[in-house]
Amino acid sequence: MKTISRVRCLILLLASMGVLAACESEVWQNPVLDLKDLWWNTTRHFDTSLDQYYIIGEATERETLAQLFKLLNAEESDEMRFAVSREIANIYAKASEYDVLINFLTFNRNRYPDDPYNAYYLLMVAYSHIRREENAVAALYFDMVLKNYPDLIVQGESIHLACLNHLITLVDNPEQEVIYYQELISRFSDKIDMGISYFMLGNACERTGDWNGALDAYTNYLSYRAIVPGFPDADYYAKQLVDFNNSEKDWTFERLDSLVSAVKAALDTGSSSQLQRCQAKVNFFARSWGEEVADDSGMAEFSLSIFMSTRNLIQYANTLDAGSNATEAYLRTTGWERDISTWYLYFRKIYFPPDPEIHGRWEWAGVYYGERF
Repeated sequence: MKTISRVRCLILLLASMGVLAACESEVWQNPVLDLKDLWWNTTRHFDTSLDQYYIIGEATERETLAQLFKLLNAEESDEMRFAVSREIANIYAKASEYDVLINFLTFNRNRYPDDPYNAYYLLMVAYSHIRREENAVAALYFDMVLKNYPDLIVQGESIHLACLNHLITLVDNPEQEVIYYQELISRFSDKIDMGISYFMLGNACERTGDWNGALDAYTNYLSYRAIVPGFPDADYYAKQLVDFNNSEKDWTFERLDSLVSAVKAALDTGSSSQLQRCQAKVNFFARSWGEEVADDSGMAEFSLSIFMSTRNLIQYANTLDAGSNATEAYLRTTGWERDISTWYLYFRKIYFPPDPEIHGRWEWAGVYYGERF
């Protein structure tokens, strides 16, 4: 009986210290207990009255499991049951016996529905399904923990945070992603990269058609900025949308032919001010062909007059370039001053669903320097 007391005291001590793992990489570490010198069964045979489904492995493992199950069945304390259950789970995980592990943890949860550690048990079930490459099932368990169980802090880490971090990678449903990112931002702002989270929230809102939510998220993103995995031009993209949303949009044309005619008329008069009225006031760019996208802040303010000769008018092609299509068009022009005399004026159809009156109109959005190859 003294040996039993030693085991129980050790388990209680470990439980009170919170010797747990809060993320997948730490879940299946070495067992907390070393039972090799703590047996109270001198015959060293496991109890054949136990459910043999849960007694796996070689003789030593089987004996260890038998003793742990005896201890588990004898305890009523949540903390001590938790410590023993974690030892049992470690054995199954090391043996890659995920079926047994899942059944054991779910049985534990069903047997003790009010156990405060049930959130942790179901988190382990979710991790087990990931190991079995059953990501859809794992997502269901992560979501169950998040929605149905109070948060549990383990070694300073939140179980709910662990669930959310997995759900945003496992779930391919923008409506759900919006919920998860909103919860991450509202509850765990000090534990996450706010820039990445706001951008991904904006992206998810876009995919649901909630453009107001997307613009709010992108506006917040610009206060943080970040290197967003999978979105190398995140800054540029968010800034373009936000700046366009905040602009007057009074330079747009309903039809492409009306825009091109207005530009040609301005070139015929040689009036830089008239031409500038056709130019986009935000997100206007001027770059060489093949030049990487960059921050074009201030480009809308550059003066066309310094590139227009007072002696000769700018010449333009009679028709749009053959590379034009239903959403983009190019007009070749020549006679510009300074280093490069040939410019292709770039027109594009505006994609801006938040404003139906603007969406689908046309704008003169930029200039490409030099001949198009």
